[in-house]
Amino acid sequence: MTSIGTGYDLSNSIFSPDGRNFQVEYASKAVENAGTSLGIRTKDGIVLATEKIITSKLLVPNKNKRIQTIDRHVGVVYSGLIPDGRHFVNRGRDEAESFRSLYKEPIGIPGLLDRLGYYVQAYTCYNSVRPFGINAIVGGIDDDGPHLYMVEPSGVYWGYYAAAAGKGRQTAKAELEKLDLTTISTRDAVKEAARIIYLAHEDNKDKEFELELTWISKEETNGLHKFVPKDLLEEAIKYAEEEGDDDGSSDSSSDEEMDD
Repeated sequence: MTSIGTGYDLSNSIFSPDGRNFQVEYASKAVENAGTSLGIRTKDGIVLATEKIITSKLLVPNKNKRIQTIDRHVGVVYSGLIPDGRHFVNRGRDEAESFRSLYKEPIGIPGLLDRLGYYVQAYTCYNSVRPFGINAIVGGIDDDGPHLYMVEPSGVYWGYYAAAAGKGRQTAKAELEKLDLTTISTRDAVKEAARIIYLAHEDNKDKEFELELTWISKEETNGLHKFVPKDLLEEAIKYAEEEGDDDGSSDSSSDEEMDD
């Protein structure tokens, strides 16, 4: 059977003869061309990071945040279409507020993801809407500890120790797999997240970017989602740049040895 849409990609409520939903696949392509985002679940918290591509020199630095808060104990970072991400965040805030109003306690992370996953999946079922053009990485802490999930345009969501999305996702995933995610501290994970974002930016190196980093930790932030303090952010950026220089030096040495 043909892998081309041939009319089956005109609506996201129609399957092709070989069982594909082309509109969802196209939404995933929008994510693949976006800046890299990642999340790390540590032994005591969550770290979220993103490569915010600077599309214009007229943009004010450190504005237009890409990592946002759903509830005080839940953060989200996304790669893909920014307006879709903002709509996703607003829906998450509505769900968290509704739960808190009804039950007088913060929403659990798995319960929140159940609701958001169903909501995203509904946008793949009707002809009058289109799928979300984002991969959203949601992290938070509840009574059961830290949780990290990634929601895809199809509405499917999985729990992760670490997840990455965007143009540099393959590089980021390869580096994340090298970390000991069961023992790493949140403070160390901040530095590693910065290093990996800088490394993944090589896939998009013709464009400048800003690094955004947030964390949630019982010890460091009292369980609240916050941006990483300026001193730690600067330390993480310095670490990332030094590691990048070391990798570049190693590559140069290897090339010289091969020439000899």
